[in-house]
Amino acid sequence: MSRNPYLFSIFAGMIQVQKFVFSPFQENTIVLFDETKECVIIDPGCFDQNERDELKGFIESNGLKPVQLLNTHCHLDHVFGNQFVANEFGIELAIHEKDLPTLEWVPRACEMYGIPGYMESPQPSSFLDEGDQVKFGNSTLDIRFVPGHAPGHIVFIANEEGFVINADCLFAGSIGRTDLPGGDHPTLIASIKEKLFTLPDDYVVYTGHGPETTIGAEKSGNPFF
Repeated sequence: MSRNPYLFSIFAGMIQVQKFVFSPFQENTIVLFDETKECVIIDPGCFDQNERDELKGFIESNGLKPVQLLNTHCHLDHVFGNQFVANEFGIELAIHEKDLPTLEWVPRACEMYGIPGYMESPQPSSFLDEGDQVKFGNSTLDIRFVPGHAPGHIVFIANEEGFVINADCLFAGSIGRTDLPGGDHPTLIASIKEKLFTLPDDYVVYTGHGPETTIGAEKSGNPFF
């Protein structure tokens, strides 16, 4: 398997976090797994065959068993690989119900951007909302609803390990864009303050693009706040 210079693994307590950077959008795809080898795949942005092979190769070479496909939200760059992952590993998709229109708009969005060859995502088999949990192996992720960047944006929080898969809400020194359909700047600001900044300062924030940060760093230094 070829090495991606942006690919690395971080041991975070019981859950290990594997990040891939995929597509011209440089989107961060996340695989979470624990000692049972069960894993969840979050926001697969793999677009071409090399990227699909990289994701599959990592899972197979580590003996992982994917049990669920999760989308934080359904902008095109976060769902390019949904169909591949669902078909390859026989797992079902879960999203927030309010982002279903975003998912259904992706084929049109690809046409508008001039992106060929999109493998249309399967429909979700279940919906996730604030207060729900995702369980895999011996691990649990708590869910918070954080709209503003997308109408159905959710984040996945590993409280035992101290990190959040936050995607496109909060970035290192920035926030998610709100000029796309369904975006709303005041809603995003309020969501971050109420749902993310209430987490402990030392929680690691995994973003949808770019490097990781921490809750404390963004509370103290993010210019949007």
